[in-house]
Amino acid sequence: MPRHFTIIAIAAACLLALTACDGDDKADNSKASATPSVDTSKIEKDLGIPPEPTGAKRTALIAALKAIDPQIVADEDKAISNARNQCQALHHGGQKPDYFAAQRFGNDQHPVSEANGKLINAALRKTLCP
Repeated sequence: MPRHFTIIAIAAACLLALTACDGDDKADNSKASATPSVDTSKIEKDLGIPPEPTGAKRTALIAALKAIDPQIVADEDKAISNARNQCQALHHGGQKPDYFAAQRFGNDQHPVSEANGKLINAALRKTLCP
């Protein structure tokens, strides 16, 4: 998973660097240059990361995760971030998705079982993941 974020960061940095380059030293600087912006939501969508849920969708996601294990939503923003990233893993059909859901939502103080990872994935598919 960290490899995907590294690739995204490098691609975004390259795009920003390329838009800042100007090969013509004698360019007319009096004109405002239109720099194309990087559409983060499109990049995330292409990678299988759903938009951050709001309103009823966020409430349903938090409730579904809390029903599995209240500790995994102690920090709701972190739980939402974990959920969006797990959707990316599910989108790409990686191996051992239940194991990685358990790793993503658990920590040293509160480990999550692979069985709960399976429940988390099922909840994500119902509430958030495309």
